[in-house]
Amino acid sequence: MTESSTFLSLVVFLHVISAVLWVGGMIAIRFAVHYSIQNIVEPKIKIERTLENLKRFFNMVIPAILILLVTAVILILTLGFKGTPLYSIVIVKEAIWTVMTIVFIIIYLKRNKAEKAFIAGDFLGAKNSLVPIAKYYIPLNIILGIAAIYFGVTLRGF
Repeated sequence: MTESSTFLSLVVFLHVISAVLWVGGMIAIRFAVHYSIQNIVEPKIKIERTLENLKRFFNMVIPAILILLVTAVILILTLGFKGTPLYSIVIVKEAIWTVMTIVFIIIYLKRNKAEKAFIAGDFLGAKNSLVPIAKYYIPLNIILGIAAIYFGVTLRGF
């Protein structure tokens, strides 16, 4: 294995593991953690646990998002997709990850708004900020992330 192929293998690995952490983390949060938290009867504790879980998720996924971005740029520049029929798939992947990042920023801001409401004792305001995260934003990003992973596998298959 040459030095450049070893480097490229590392970049692909970091790219894939970052996508797995982000998308897999959202799947775990939405379909395991979210439902277990629903069993908590006390609203204050339920909101507190949700805020804590999202904070920990962010601590894990923000570096993954940054690594995903950096590795995507490296892969686009080094694999020479530009000018090939596969470049349209690259553009679709870029668009999906861009939308996902925007949605993530919305989730991040809503979580922070919920935390401020929670600290102020406004539990209903906190809940109202958190509900769309679980109901709409995370499911949307899961679907988009699975699509992006599919397109990534398609690119690697060629």
